Amino acid sequence: MNTEITKIKEVSELRGWVLYDGNCPYCCRWAARLEKVLTRRGFDLAPLQSPWVNECLDLRVPEIPGEMLVLTTDGQLFGGAEAMLFLARRIWWATPLYLLGLLPVAHRLMVKAYNTLAQNRMCLGSACAMFPAKK
Repeated sequence: MNTEITKIKEVSELRGWVLYDGNCPYCCRWAARLEKVLTRRGFDLAPLQSPWVNECLDLRVPEIPGEMLVLTTDGQLFGGAEAMLFLARRIWWATPLYLLGLLPVAHRLMVKAYNTLAQNRMCLGSACAMFPAKK
């Protein structure tokens, strides 16, 4: 994963950044899996703990959000399920997820599911209690 240098080569324009918890192994695995998909669509990935992210969002390390964020180049900020749906709209094979999210009941369920997952991952000391390391 890159942190501060954009690795977007095939894309003519940077659209924004996907910001994830760099201290969470679960989050890092998902970021690594989706990096190529997202960079092809103009999104760079960076840990929320990156110094430039803290400066840009005026965060301090103890205040790091408990959810993924998408920051667009025009200054829009999406978090959690809203960020997921924002990205799904830009990926052809994830468009059905985006369309489902337009339905109020489905949208509420997505927000609840995302928040439950984010709150229960409990990353402490680089070990997620929800997803224990395999021995």
